[in-house]
Amino acid sequence: MGVPTKVQLIKRKQSEQWYINFPSSIAQAMEFERGETVEWFIEDKGTLALKRLKVPPSVLKKKQME
Repeated sequence: MGVPTKVQLIKRKQSEQWYINFPSSIAQAMEFERGETVEWFIEDKGTLALKRLKVPPSVLKKKQME
């Protein structure tokens, strides 16, 4: 299931910035941290992929090892 999110544009005199905000539920489920750096990749004109540079360990793998 996807979560609809609007793309926002802020225009200034000499520049413009585009924003896509994560809904809180997704950010919490992904365990994002404030200030975390991520990379965006364009797969095609319909798919934008986000890659985390530091991925937290899996909860499932922790439980299986115990």
